[in-house]
Amino acid sequence: MSALFRVDRWRPGPLLPPRDSRDGALIFVVAVLCFLACLTGFAALASNRAAHGWTAQLTGSATVVVRARAGETPDSAAARAAETLAGVKGVTEAQALPREKAEALLEPWIGKAALVDDLPTPRLVTLDLAPDNPPTAEVLDKALKTAGVDATVDDHSRWIADIERAANLARLAALGVFVLIAATTAAVIAFATRAGLAARRDVIEVLHFSGAEQSFISSLFQNRFAAMGALAGLLGGAGAAIIGALARWLGGGAGLAPLLPLAWIDLAAALPCPLAAALIAGLSARLAASRIVGDMP
Repeated sequence: MSALFRVDRWRPGPLLPPRDSRDGALIFVVAVLCFLACLTGFAALASNRAAHGWTAQLTGSATVVVRARAGETPDSAAARAAETLAGVKGVTEAQALPREKAEALLEPWIGKAALVDDLPTPRLVTLDLAPDNPPTAEVLDKALKTAGVDATVDDHSRWIADIERAANLARLAALGVFVLIAATTAAVIAFATRAGLAARRDVIEVLHFSGAEQSFISSLFQNRFAAMGALAGLLGGAGAAIIGALARWLGGGAGLAPLLPLAWIDLAAALPCPLAAALIAGLSARLAASRIVGDMP
């Protein structure tokens, strides 16, 4: 029993201490940068979804301005136009808007005082189009002329190009910011890892002069700093996921905001963060340790 006690008492400790007062600062910096990188990734995904939504809303709808002919009322003309267009292939729904909605659209342009009862306000028909095979404006216009309806079709083609251009700019801007933050995070992780390893140069010297090989020393510090990077990435990614979940929950169906619709699946973008931080920190530590050992006699 006493021999066993002496063996346990004099068992050698780990080559690196399990805790170091200098580790906290490194973990904090890496965790904050991972947190910002994940939030930027969420914003990039939300921007891409918003851009798809903008173009989908325009390409999946059309508006028809109906003018009443002699002997018919504007409402009957709009109803006839809606009935005609509902039978066109590719039109999923055609709805004639009442006078009140048409005047509500005109009010910002001509003022409420100009909307008198005798004003010949045109009626509007809104169309929902099939996303896979929507009819062209020419097809809709031909159907209206065949039915004898005086109307003008607006398939939003004039606006789609501008919206797509704005959507592409939003995508590129969000992606550019994410790449910039991610690259900065990787650079700071590498720099902080090398700085932390330089502060442990005395440990490397002791191991080197004790006969430890360069590969052994490099692997030792690689594993240590990879574990620190994984912990920091886990804290940063989890913090960003919590913020994203709160924004998604508080925002309801809109997510962050109507302009940035965040989905629950977007939170999965934080999952690779611990692995990425561990790989960068471990590789940086290995290279830095190999360089320090290589400079020693």
